[in-house]
Amino acid sequence: MSGRAQGSRGPQTLAVDLHVHTDASYDCEMSVEAVLARAAAVGLDAVAITDHDSVGSLPRAFDIAHEYGVRVVPGVEVSTADGHLLALGVDDPPATRRPLSETAREVREAGGLAVVPHPFQTFRHGASRRTIRDVDAIEAIEAYNAHTLTGFRNGQARRYARRQGLPGTGGSDAHRPTLVGQAYTAVSVEADGGVTTDAILEGIRAGRTVARGTRTTARQYLRKYALNARLKTASFL
Repeated sequence: MSGRAQGSRGPQTLAVDLHVHTDASYDCEMSVEAVLARAAAVGLDAVAITDHDSVGSLPRAFDIAHEYGVRVVPGVEVSTADGHLLALGVDDPPATRRPLSETAREVREAGGLAVVPHPFQTFRHGASRRTIRDVDAIEAIEAYNAHTLTGFRNGQARRYARRQGLPGTGGSDAHRPTLVGQAYTAVSVEADGGVTTDAILEGIRAGRTVARGTRTTARQYLRKYALNARLKTASFL
């Protein structure tokens, strides 16, 4: 990992986990405090809170981020009619179950960044290749998602992003503290006015990114889906 950015002037390369959940997501019990503590411990400069169809954790994250020395990038993982979409740099969650193209366009018009997470993994609500290809407002592809047993789909995503001339990002998709930062984006930013969310998003748009990380173990992978099943069952009780 690149470690903490030093100073606030000139170009910097930041380590940013662009895909992290908290207990505002239906399938996660991790607190904001646990996210930020782990992010600080592994040397992340920033973390994007991207809960499922919710920004409920953002006010708390903004309030306490300075205590950990980690910047919080606002975001949400939107459930569209065609798969999930990471909307980065937005404070309000777009409406759900609309076409991916419509949602991505709204995010972009609001000044946010539309990123397709875990593409082609339809069993995980990833958008299909055909759908992504037809959406002009998509600005980046998650080329490395840590939550996978093999590197096959990440390889597909990386090659697709390269062929389409789209920036590739990395994100842990963490639902547990130990996974925060397991994948991340090294992004070069112009920070003459200080490191800001806008500077991070602009660095991604400009393609100054490298997706890095390691895959989850089989045990970590299975624990995530066991947690999903338990929380889903509890919601019906």
